[in-house]
Amino acid sequence: MESEMKCNKSEMWSSSVSAELDFEITHHPLTMRRVVNLIIAMDRMKGSSTESMLSTEFRDEHLLNFILDSIVEEQILFESGSAPPLPLTRTGEEEQNITDGEKRSLVLVQNSMELHAVTLQGGAEPRKVFLNMSTFLHPASTIEGRTVALGIRGKKLYLSCRKDGASPTLHLETLEDNSLRSISSDSDMVRFLFYKQDTGVNISTLMSVAHPDWYISTAEQNNKPVEMCQESARRYRTFNISDIQGNVERQS
Repeated sequence: MESEMKCNKSEMWSSSVSAELDFEITHHPLTMRRVVNLIIAMDRMKGSSTESMLSTEFRDEHLLNFILDSIVEEQILFESGSAPPLPLTRTGEEEQNITDGEKRSLVLVQNSMELHAVTLQGGAEPRKVFLNMSTFLHPASTIEGRTVALGIRGKKLYLSCRKDGASPTLHLETLEDNSLRSISSDSDMVRFLFYKQDTGVNISTLMSVAHPDWYISTAEQNNKPVEMCQESARRYRTFNISDIQGNVERQS
């Protein structure tokens, strides 16, 4: 049942309010917020000029204006938290042949632990580096391309991109295969991951996951180190990456 509360000047109002005012509130139930709004509205009306009240008729729209001016707004605050780190799970591994944009092969320089892009002559084929390319499922990636880790076939060496100085640099690090079965998206192991982005048939770029817009690249000159670079650098950023003939993908 709807309840009605009536207040006249003898019960609720001070002498500063017009004797002609009949204030009526109809609502059920009364919440604490509405009571607060009502008290504020009443207090403002008490402090208003008596002269302006008496000089004109006090209509419903006047009361509405008082109440609207006195509304107590609710603010709901949501506690924001960072999303939990996502695991990147290895889904398979392939043995790959790789050459740069000048059809140069990659060779391992043991003394400096670097990869160099070299035009190989006859009989130098054993120096050529082949890659074990592990593919990872990256559920949170917004970049087109496969997420991969690049290891040197027959060795426990993996390419990594990390920032030791002012710019990210390419390294070869010793790593056990089991270390790459699953990688947390917020861990330092992300340095071993690259986005393989295809630009043509077997033509791809390899961009660092840890440092976006930095690519594995080779120099214009022969027999120079493989390094990281940005698009603006005068280096070769595309590679021909293809399965070794007769290779079958190995599942993790």
